[in-house]
Amino acid sequence: MNIALSSSRGGLSVRPQVRWKLCWENELQLADHIELSDFFRKTYGPTGACNARPFEGNRSWAGARPEVRVIGYDAHGVAAHIGALRRFIKVGGVDLLVAELGLYGVRPDLEGLGISHSMRVMHPVLQELGVPFLFGTVRPALQKHLTRLVGRGGLATVVSGVRVRSTVPDVNTEFPPVRVEDVLIVVFPMARPMSDWPTGTTIDRNGPEL
Repeated sequence: MNIALSSSRGGLSVRPQVRWKLCWENELQLADHIELSDFFRKTYGPTGACNARPFEGNRSWAGARPEVRVIGYDAHGVAAHIGALRRFIKVGGVDLLVAELGLYGVRPDLEGLGISHSMRVMHPVLQELGVPFLFGTVRPALQKHLTRLVGRGGLATVVSGVRVRSTVPDVNTEFPPVRVEDVLIVVFPMARPMSDWPTGTTIDRNGPEL
């Protein structure tokens, strides 16, 4: 999957050439995990040391491992990444099959160049997974960015006022095994309309966050 993007900022033409690669998890080699681990530490590190810590030891995932990834490369290595994992979540009291999106990142030196919009290239791939909805969570601080990314054109709906329960990835005697967060929910209708999304103020992942 090769796509060349053209973006501009501040009146200057900036044309980062990004090549997109679709990878199922069992296709990744050790070198891929090492490269992605470095990418995530550098991308998430500026938001807080604790956010980069899960990617130590050449880990390319933080909680649950993705099933499929779309990775963008440029002349300097990994430029962007997003992962997806099919799973059942419980919305209110309703079990629902979704493909959860996570591990989203754009290399810090490329932020603002519009590359994040090209994550839409994953949409046709996700249609082939046969799920009724795509689902993701983001921190409330990213609401403006998220609305700009997916709100235009009705690509997705941002839902607030929902608490999400997840298991923590590792057992730690100093912390509870379940984490509850107030986050924004992003829902992408796929095989079913948004009107079929169950109502509820809680979502249970019954597993770790992607």
